[in-house]
Amino acid sequence: MNSLRGMGGPRYRHEMGESAPFETIAVDKLTPIIGAEITGVDLSKPLSNQQFDEIHRAFAENLVIFFRDQTLTPEQHLAFGKLWGELHIHPAAPHEPGLPPLMKIHADRNSSRANGEGWHSDVSCDELPPMGSILYIKQCPPHGGDTLFANMYAAYEALSDRMKTYLDGLTAIHDGEQVYRGTYANLGVADKPVYPRAEHPIIRTHPVTGRRALYVNRGFTRNIVGLPGDESAAILSYLYDHAESPLWQCRFRWTERTVAFWDNRCAQHRAMWDYWPHTRSGNRVTVLGDKPI
Repeated sequence: MNSLRGMGGPRYRHEMGESAPFETIAVDKLTPIIGAEITGVDLSKPLSNQQFDEIHRAFAENLVIFFRDQTLTPEQHLAFGKLWGELHIHPAAPHEPGLPPLMKIHADRNSSRANGEGWHSDVSCDELPPMGSILYIKQCPPHGGDTLFANMYAAYEALSDRMKTYLDGLTAIHDGEQVYRGTYANLGVADKPVYPRAEHPIIRTHPVTGRRALYVNRGFTRNIVGLPGDESAAILSYLYDHAESPLWQCRFRWTERTVAFWDNRCAQHRAMWDYWPHTRSGNRVTVLGDKPI
């Protein structure tokens, strides 16, 4: 069994310094802060222990990694997700027939919206939010449809010491009701009686790296527990703007048959819907995470 599979593995501390060289994959950083393209691996085939360990390290160091020119069946996509842990079932979105963990990602000329248009961390309203998401895009528009990713370690570290002290120990409510109710009605998906709602720390500690990250997002976070409404709204507004700064972002341009794997515990993302009336389509597999601490 691979040494890093599931939620375990070594703690890739920020202070470890220069990364050790990779032997079975090549890693090309998109920016110094976040994002890397991985080459030298075929995700449709079984990974060696060393390959998996090196992909895990690249994931921990870069927060989002990309694999171009991949050809995956639904079963192979699911199998890659299962290497990282138990799969998460989305509380609202449509999935492929008979495959609940295989979420549909699709927008075309008939769509009224596209998945992930605003900054968010996937399903942060769950008690156990997703650890990571693995998106396989099979059809791209001729132009547009990029995805932006932001590093929440960097967002936290850029806060003043006074703000870090103020936020330490505070929690916030994340609620899926406004996000999901009625969202997928045009696709024939009936609403559920209730959607997930959870309370999470504003600053969370990553279970693998040990680093602290900002954990509020414009999509799901509603209010800070224990604060007056106006103070909560003002602080959250500041934190949203801060989290979405281009200083700790990368922007990824998709090509067909590309896989992106991002860490929801320390990154946010936003998908650009700037390609209407063209089509962007694929599937997402999401890996279950643990309760934020």
